Amino acid sequence: MNDGLLKIRGLKTYFFTRWGIIKAVDDVDLEVGRGETLGLVGESGCGKSVTALSVLRLVPKPKGRIVGGEIIFMGKNLLELDEGQMRMIRGGEIGMIFQEPMTSLNPVFTIGAQVTEALCVHKRLKKKEARQRAIELLRLVGMPDASLRMKDYPHQLSGGMRQRVMIAMALAGDPILLIADEPTTALDVTIQAQILELIQGLREKRGLAMVLITHDLGVIAQTADKVAVMYAGKIVEYTDVRTLFADPKHPYTMGLLSSVPRPHMDELHPIPGNVPNPLEEIPGCRFHPRCTFAKEICRKEVPSLIPLAPGHQARCWLYG
Repeated sequence: MNDGLLKIRGLKTYFFTRWGIIKAVDDVDLEVGRGETLGLVGESGCGKSVTALSVLRLVPKPKGRIVGGEIIFMGKNLLELDEGQMRMIRGGEIGMIFQEPMTSLNPVFTIGAQVTEALCVHKRLKKKEARQRAIELLRLVGMPDASLRMKDYPHQLSGGMRQRVMIAMALAGDPILLIADEPTTALDVTIQAQILELIQGLREKRGLAMVLITHDLGVIAQTADKVAVMYAGKIVEYTDVRTLFADPKHPYTMGLLSSVPRPHMDELHPIPGNVPNPLEEIPGCRFHPRCTFAKEICRKEVPSLIPLAPGHQARCWLYG
């Protein structure tokens, strides 16, 4: 992979609850190169968002803890930095678009106050300069009447406008890596397309690297260069986007693709069974209870990520 900007090695993020340990992220390896978009895809609850929060060290405490691994960003292990150093990286070198803008934006502050705060913290601008720059950012993300919207509160904006504000805030620190966690959730199809086009244009214009988290394979097809498929806290397949759609190898990836509606399909083919209870310790491959190809070894031993071709790996005993 070219010029690794972000390298995650053996990441383990667990939640310690009174009912037991939830291994939300369990021994995950990922890498993102400069200017590259990595799509992180999988069903809800598979660990995608917790992976993103781990990179920024925003895992909810005290129950959530990163218990193992490395997160190397621009040569520095983020897990070894103190909180002051991390605060400058969050919103600075790494920007994040959170999943739900209505809960991520502060309802008691105006849009202008929230965008200018990010600029004052990370760019150390004076208030007047920060205000002008905030208006420029809102214009950049396609906010109509940007100078007037500075006085609005989040509840006065539509879902698409709130998402544009989140993108403006994520860009305020001139990041080189952007993490977008389900950036089109709860938006209608037309606004989804506009937001995706906006993110893609900004990425190309600014040369941003991006981690795009979604369960929507259509979004992945439009925007990603590489794709990591996640299931029950583990990466089960890793490849480039063309190979993923043309030649998927892991049974879970095959199931995801076959359950997507397509023209002229007579019926959908859902993955059998249910997503496992995160508190349940499943021996062997975590997907084996739902897998039509499961063998005896799948029920007993955890498979490793097996190289199948240059840049293509799958965690499956079919290839072991």
